[in-house]
Amino acid sequence: MRAVVQRVRWAEVEVERCIVGRIEQGALVLLGVHHADTEADARWLAQKLAHLRFFEDEVGKLNLSVQEVGGAMLVVSNFTLYGDCRKGRRPSFTESAPYEQGETLYRQFCEYLHAEGVPVQTGVYGAAMQVRLQNDGPVTLIVETPGSER
Repeated sequence: MRAVVQRVRWAEVEVERCIVGRIEQGALVLLGVHHADTEADARWLAQKLAHLRFFEDEVGKLNLSVQEVGGAMLVVSNFTLYGDCRKGRRPSFTESAPYEQGETLYRQFCEYLHAEGVPVQTGVYGAAMQVRLQNDGPVTLIVETPGSER
């Protein structure tokens, strides 16, 4: 699994002109699922992000997790994170998980994140979405599960 994590002051996702997920302070997580990913990957990544320290403490060090600042996470599915642009001019998405597998692991990831105590909002898996955010920092990280170097 691959996650692009952006620390935000706020973020929201819209589907068909309706806001379906919105958070204040926290993180926007764009989540890509690889075809070789498993439930164990979803659990590992959720635990990693729940406790990742990318918020500043009182002396300006990145020393606090989303939970420690009272934040939430907005998780948006993004199969294009596994787009391969090395050949030609059009990305190849053969590394992305098939729809059903991707949706299952996306939902499991969100459930594991919630079980870690993180308030979670989501987009709609597979939908055309518009995402708006106010990036904070900016602080943007790419987090991948072990073995995702495939």
